[in-house]
Amino acid sequence: MKTKTILFVCTGNTCRSPMAEAIARDIVRKEYGEKIAVCSAGTFALPGSPATPKAVEALAETGIDAREHRAKMLDTAYVESADLVLAMTADHRQHVLALVPGAGGKVHILGDYAGRTGDLDDPLGRPLPVYREYASRLRGLVAAALARYWREAFAGE
Repeated sequence: MKTKTILFVCTGNTCRSPMAEAIARDIVRKEYGEKIAVCSAGTFALPGSPATPKAVEALAETGIDAREHRAKMLDTAYVESADLVLAMTADHRQHVLALVPGAGGKVHILGDYAGRTGDLDDPLGRPLPVYREYASRLRGLVAAALARYWREAFAGE
């Protein structure tokens, strides 16, 4: 059995995609075992930057530790090695496709893939309550996306 990899993409890889990654890792650990791996990267990340303190705090309040996260710059290898790429916005999706034009079939906007439409705006610079709400919204979107991917990728196993 090959582990499937899901890549979350945002801009700086310090708010949205690391929150989605951490939430996905928590859900996968509890519900899907070792068949799914998750990671994240940013289209304009400063490699090595930590997740924003408010993102870390909002996740910690839900029992998820994201203190060790370090930003990674999106590159061709990340996209090619992922089985599914979930972008936070249409612009992020376009950036991924500009980098790897042949990846169209596996690159989606997270909200769309989860059955809800719309981009996920950047909470950077917003107050902690916004990050808390964001973490809650992401949990729903990520859970729905993981459930869909599980049905599609592992049907028949």
